[in-house]
Amino acid sequence: MRFGILSTADIGTGSVIPGIDKSDHEVGAIASRDGARAQTVADRFDIPAAYEGYEALLDDEDLDAVYVPLPNGLHAEWIRRAADAGLHVLCEKPLTASAAETAAVFDYCKERGVTLMEGFMYRFHPVTERAVEVVSSELGEVRNVTSTFTFRMPDEAEDIRLDPALDGGSIMDVGCYAVSAARLFLGDPDRVYGVTNDRRDCGVDTEMAGILEYADGATARVQSGFETPLTQYYRVETTDGWLTAEPTFDISPDTAVELTYGVDDRQVTERFDPTDHYTLEVEHFADCVERGETPRVDRTESVAIMEVIDAIYESASEGGPVALD
Repeated sequence: MRFGILSTADIGTGSVIPGIDKSDHEVGAIASRDGARAQTVADRFDIPAAYEGYEALLDDEDLDAVYVPLPNGLHAEWIRRAADAGLHVLCEKPLTASAAETAAVFDYCKERGVTLMEGFMYRFHPVTERAVEVVSSELGEVRNVTSTFTFRMPDEAEDIRLDPALDGGSIMDVGCYAVSAARLFLGDPDRVYGVTNDRRDCGVDTEMAGILEYADGATARVQSGFETPLTQYYRVETTDGWLTAEPTFDISPDTAVELTYGVDDRQVTERFDPTDHYTLEVEHFADCVERGETPRVDRTESVAIMEVIDAIYESASEGGPVALD
């Protein structure tokens, strides 16, 4: 598969382009609003074509798909434009700013015969796959999940993630991982409580804490933020044991990871060699396109994650619980 990259964002140049380069696929073009910047990145990664402006890249007939790492508020527009050009779309999370818009862009892509997948790369890391397997086959009933992703953003930062016009905020940036993990182990909640704080007075949440309640009494606690040191983990509590992994979401391709779980009186630690989950994500996406299969992170999952996020925002605004249909 031959990818075009819409923008020179750090997530693309630091993670996704190197991930593609390690796969059986390739980057055929990159675009930026600044043509010189696009050319600089193209030279750095030996990318054949560099374009000034995103529309110009979509006109490249040698491409099969695009990767979209634009600011959150621009995702929906450029997903649709790529679909109109007949290009499959791998888009950074969050796919859009609401569950309704997420459903709409999936439907838009389906109508045009192109595949759309949201880029939750951690879902393809062997430690995540093994955690799901252990919880489903070796542990008892899940009663609680705790999932956290925080990091300290410098006080003086001028960052698009602090811009409300671009759908910034800690929930959209890293809280979506915490929500994704809670849903991965417990499914869709019945009721959601959320508390947010804008510590920087910038117009977006810089801290979030949420509680997800389930019909059988199970709960999940999710947390995100830009105000405390880097923490990224999940812990699953079951009727007969527990499981935990750290780091779990933004894992460097050079980092080995441990997964530890306990069942009754037995404790097991499994170690996973360094791997690039961006490469695994790209390979999965390309395989699904080639075979005409539905990606692992599909419409159902992406919409469900955003429904919880919508409910967290609503609860934080209204000051009470929000029921999900």
